[in-house]
Amino acid sequence: MAGVAAGAPARAPSRLAWARFRRDRVAVASVAVLLLIAVFALLAPVWAHLTGHPYDRTFPETGLDVAGQPRGPGVEFPLGADQLGRDVLVRAAYGTRVSLVVGVCAALLATAAGTAAGTIAGYAGGAVDALLARLMDLTLALPYLLVAITLATTFRVSSAAAGLALTVLVIAFFSFAAAGRVIRGQVLALRRSEFIEASRALGAGDARIMVADVLPNLAAQITVLASLQIPAAIVFEATLSFLGVGVPPPVPSLGSMLGEGGDVFRSAWWLLAVPAALLLLTTLAFNLAGDGIRDALDPRAGSGR
Repeated sequence: MAGVAAGAPARAPSRLAWARFRRDRVAVASVAVLLLIAVFALLAPVWAHLTGHPYDRTFPETGLDVAGQPRGPGVEFPLGADQLGRDVLVRAAYGTRVSLVVGVCAALLATAAGTAAGTIAGYAGGAVDALLARLMDLTLALPYLLVAITLATTFRVSSAAAGLALTVLVIAFFSFAAAGRVIRGQVLALRRSEFIEASRALGAGDARIMVADVLPNLAAQITVLASLQIPAAIVFEATLSFLGVGVPPPVPSLGSMLGEGGDVFRSAWWLLAVPAALLLLTTLAFNLAGDGIRDALDPRAGSGR
């Protein structure tokens, strides 16, 4: 047996992680759901073209009944119309696109900033570590929702692109500290490792060691952090839009659709059911996929599922 094991070809860590991930049926199903949601969002202009209903155009003659109430799902409006006669299907597709763009961009920006801050703090130590650690603690201690609403209200913009950028920056600012704390702890454990000491003895500078030696050993943790930051950023954006300080109208968001449908949901259930179902499916799928990635990258967790 020892001879067979010695002669067996070694498998790369990435291939082992991929094999473990494929065995996780829940994670694979979650990725499939995310792909379907992404296709639904990317095809938003197609839905608008097929239905003839732009997301910002009202159709009071066909979208509202004689009593002025929104019409339910049917041939003309597959997922119903809202209280202004706008197509819920088209608006949900564009709203999902906004949620995905903001969630992914804010999560990647927050993870990048947190990785940079955590790596510098953990490797430098001393006063630099104390300063950056206290900055992250302060960010985590802030009542982020109130401050985010204040920032979004103070710097309110009218264009959709500027609104998206501002929302991404606000969410990333309040999310980077969580990633930074995790990365800092990992770097503190790595900085006295033998391979770090060997690089330092060979004359490598601190910047090169952090980039070439420390960060590659944190790739798994960074990947997991990014995947789990996305659903949190999506919920953050939906909360801001629900409160009316997210992406400016008339661009739809799942959060703003929930806010708009709250007044008439008793007579028009689809106005809450459609955006709520999309928001729930998206965040749940991202969380389950992130858990699968974490288990696949952790050699101790691979065979349990």
